[in-house]
Parts: sequence; C-alpha cells; structure tokens
Amino acid sequence: MNDSAQSTTEKAAAAEAAALQLANLSDTTRTNAVMQIADELEAQKDRILDANAADVERATEKLEAGEYSKAFVDRLTLSSSKISDIAEMVRSVAQQEDPLGKTLEARELDTDLNLFKLSVPLGVIGTVFESRPDALVQIAALSLKSGNAVILKGGSEAAHSNRVLYEIIEEATAGIPSGWAQLIEARADVATLLELDESVDLIMPRGSSAFVEYVEQHTSIPVLGHTEGLCHIFIDNQADLQMAKEVIIDAKVQYPAVCNAVETVLLHQDITEQLLPELATGLKDEGVTIRGDETVRRLITATEATTDDWSSEYGDLILAIKTVDSVDAAINHINSYGSKHTESIITDDASTAHEFMRRVDAASVFHNASTRFADGFRFGLGAEVGISTGKTHARGPVGLDGLTTYKYYLKGDGHRVGTYAGESAEPFTHRDTDSSWPWAIELN
Repeated sequence: MNDSAQSTTEKAAAAEAAALQLANLSDTTRTNAVMQIADELEAQKDRILDANAADVERATEKLEAGEYSKAFVDRLTLSSSKISDIAEMVRSVAQQEDPLGKTLEARELDTDLNLFKLSVPLGVIGTVFESRPDALVQIAALSLKSGNAVILKGGSEAAHSNRVLYEIIEEATAGIPSGWAQLIEARADVATLLELDESVDLIMPRGSSAFVEYVEQHTSIPVLGHTEGLCHIFIDNQADLQMAKEVIIDAKVQYPAVCNAVETVLLHQDITEQLLPELATGLKDEGVTIRGDETVRRLITATEATTDDWSSEYGDLILAIKTVDSVDAAINHINSYGSKHTESIITDDASTAHEFMRRVDAASVFHNASTRFADGFRFGLGAEVGISTGKTHARGPVGLDGLTTYKYYLKGDGHRVGTYAGESAEPFTHRDTDSSWPWAIELN
C-alpha cells in the first residue's frame, strides 16, 4: 500500500470514529459550530483571498494557454462579497431545523408494542468536486449540521483555497469530535477512497457525466451524483413574451458558469417572429453568442446549431435556440437531450404548463421562472451538497434531509413473536399513530 493510500485509509477510519460521536451531539452543539464557521470565514477573509489569488493566477495562465475556459476560472474566483455570501449561506444552514431524531412514522403493532421510524445521519460522506472552493464550505457545513463526518477532495486547481478553507473549518470546530472533516488532495487518493466501502457510507461526485459514471463503475459505495446541467426553457405560444425575454436573459446571463444556467431555448414556431429579434438584441447586449436552427437563422444573425449543440452544457455566454411546433415536440426534445436537472416552461396556459411539468423527466420543473432558482439556498434548504439528477435516495438540490437515513425503534413490554404465530395467534393491530419516540431528549 502506498503512502497516499494509507493516509486516505487512516483518514477514513478517523472520520468513521468521529461520525459515531457526531451523531450523538445535540443540535445546539452542531448549530453553534456551524455558526462559528461562518464567523471565522468573515474574520479571515484576507487569508482566504490571498490563497485564492494564487489559484486564480495559475488558472489564468492556463486560460491564456487555452487549457481552461473563462467560466472555469470564474467558478474558481472568490471575492470579499462572495465570501460574505458564503458565510451567509453557512448561517442559513445553521438556522435550519434539526434533521435528526425526527419521528418519520409511528405505528402500533399491538397494545404496548409500538414501532417508530427515526431520522439519523448517514455516517461518513466522501465528496469529490472541482473548481468551486465554496463547494467545500457548503458540503462541510451541511455535513456537520446533519451529524455526518465528511471526506473532502477538491480539484487541484483550487488547492490553495481549499487548504485554507479546510484549516479555517478545523479551527472553528475545535470542540467537535476530532476527525469529523478530512481533506484529501492527491488524485490517487480518489481511487483509494472509492475502495473504502466499510468506512464510507456515501460518495458524492460533482462533475461531468463521464466523471460520475467513472465513480459509479469503480466503487461499491452508494453514489449520489451531481452531474452536468443541460437546462432548457420552452416558450409556449401562449407565453407573455416580455416575461419570456426577461426570464431567458436571467437564466443565461446572471451566472452562466453554473449548472442551473439555461443552455437551450425552445421557441414555439407561432411566436418566433414576434419574440426572437428582441430577444436576440437583449442577449447580444449581454455578450451572448447565439447558435440557432434554420428558422432562427432566417430571422436573426446566429451561428448554425449542430446536433452537438443540443447536447452541450456550455457553462458560458452561449445559447442554443431551436424552434418547435408544439409542447409535445418540446417535451420530446428535452427528454431526449436533457440531463434531468432543471427545465422550465413560459406560458399563460395552465393546462399546457401542467402537461409539460408532468411529462418532462427532470429533478426540477418550473413554470414561468428562471432555471437559476434550482439551488439549495433559494429552495430554503440552507445550501446544497449538490444537485442530484438521479432518482434514488435524494433528487434535485440535496440539503440536510438528503444527508439522513432512518432506523427503526421498537418498544414493547415483553412481547414475543410466538404469540402471533400458529392457530391461536393474536392479530396485529397495525394502526398508524401520530406519536413520537417517547425518549427523545436533548443530547449533550
């Protein structure tokens, strides 16, 4: 075993030990620690910015060499205001209701024999993410609030930023069981992490579909994948055209480098001539390059869209526009090319909106709203560890509840299974109740 593998294995073991203690800390203790993280982020802004500047300088050199995109560098870059926003997001996590110890279900099996289903932490979460240093803070804060230990692996492009942010989190949570948060840095550590199915309970990769697929194929640990966001907005022929223009510009321009930015707009052919020229002017004023089908190019100046454009997540000021002849055609296009992330329809027709929302296969489907709302903070979840485009365990922006599982508690009074077997068996009552686990007490 090489040194890197051994180091990662030891860190996972430490996280596993810490998780058992962390799960039994009170909400007050966990919340105070998360609040302390927010305070330290603001208090140590200069330290964070200095570290980030080193990462951005190196990334800018690679941008100039054509190795990185501008969107990639934008995701990497921190500012004083962005650090304040991150701290506010961390406080929002702290202020969320405690996700642990909730009685999710209660059922009387028989007199004085009661079953309770309670929420508990997952245990140890392994995360692999790229370029955005704020992801490290969000994931750590959500893990701590939900009583989980976490192993963090950021991209090498953000190495200085991630190291300093991790150190600040460690300093801010000195009273929390040692080892609850671990940082691994070498690429080889990822391969080792994926083998640690006895210590790690969930792997959360954030990156391309190819990367998430690689992780899924190389581990037996459950995977909650945050993949690319190929988001669409369909403009119906019953849409408010001014609203459509404003929503599209917001969804593309407000922050084009993120996964919930719109990449393809589908225009109903009946309103294309009315909307497209004004929309194109607004987009071009914001520096957006348009790639369009034949109909689009007859009406405005645009680059020819190819089949590849319908399946591209640009993460930049580029927008593909296609005309369709019906809501059915829009739905079929989205279900063929979309990444099951976030889709939106602009229409004043409620029945069309309902049909679109019911038939489109995506984690989030919106009506008359920008795709940029697909976000844990905006959903009121405090923050998110990622946006899951899968359908099991958790879907969409994953907040605190997505980091919990459950266990069953059964409380009896000397009950025996034999009583309920054979010809003289007593019947179960199997009666759902609104009771809560009776021994729910404030932990230390």
